[in-house]
Amino acid sequence: MTKKKKIGIVITAVLAAATLFCGIMFARQYGDAKNSEESFNALTDLIVETEPQEVCVTDAEEPETETSEEDLAAIEAAAALERYSALFDQNNDFIGWICIEGTNINYPVMQTPNNPDYYLKHSFEKTYSDYGVPYIEESCAVGLSNNVVIYGHHMKNGSMFADLCNYTDKDFYEKHKTIQFDTLSSLGQYEVVAVFKFNTNKEDFRYNECCTMNESAFKDFMSQVHARQLYDTGVDAEYGDQLLTLSTCEYTYNNGRLVVVAKKVS
Repeated sequence: MTKKKKIGIVITAVLAAATLFCGIMFARQYGDAKNSEESFNALTDLIVETEPQEVCVTDAEEPETETSEEDLAAIEAAAALERYSALFDQNNDFIGWICIEGTNINYPVMQTPNNPDYYLKHSFEKTYSDYGVPYIEESCAVGLSNNVVIYGHHMKNGSMFADLCNYTDKDFYEKHKTIQFDTLSSLGQYEVVAVFKFNTNKEDFRYNECCTMNESAFKDFMSQVHARQLYDTGVDAEYGDQLLTLSTCEYTYNNGRLVVVAKKVS
């Protein structure tokens, strides 16, 4: 066998191996995408559509006292628990559900404080997945922290948090001003305050670490946010407001992020 033939055989073998590898990877990615979509669709079916029961009074009746904020919170908490208890029963890492109407964002939200970033590469069923599940920063305590930070992948097929990057367009923001984030104890609607791009390699503002802030830290946080905002929404937040910060990859910068900050509305 000539040297030229040997080289040809080696090249052919390498190309065949590369083709096989690419085929296997494509099949795995396709299967992962399909399984992820089917899993989330099945989880959506477990949500019980409920509304907090209102206190009704007939014309002939007058309440002895107005319903207190504590009672209203208890009514809402009962409705939230009923709505999502089936998901918590399946996986007690489940914290809540996030949805932005008119986008692909409609997912459970997880948290594993003792195993940070677990759901970066795991499905709701705790199997390996490149899609993962949106999850809360481990230092946040839902119901206690005044800023809840949620991470989600920016997937090429437009799933997970990819649609967050559409907020770079103010026209998109105008049509998607509100975010629904429910937990096991509350049903929450949030109004978008600001959108900004973030360079993780060069900036020292750690937006994702600002979970529990005093008044001074909160004021500084909002100042930093507004200094980076891509456009003015006309909305601000002040100490006492509950913030929701969503974060996903964005490719203007190497290892960049797209960040959406919103505040809870009554």
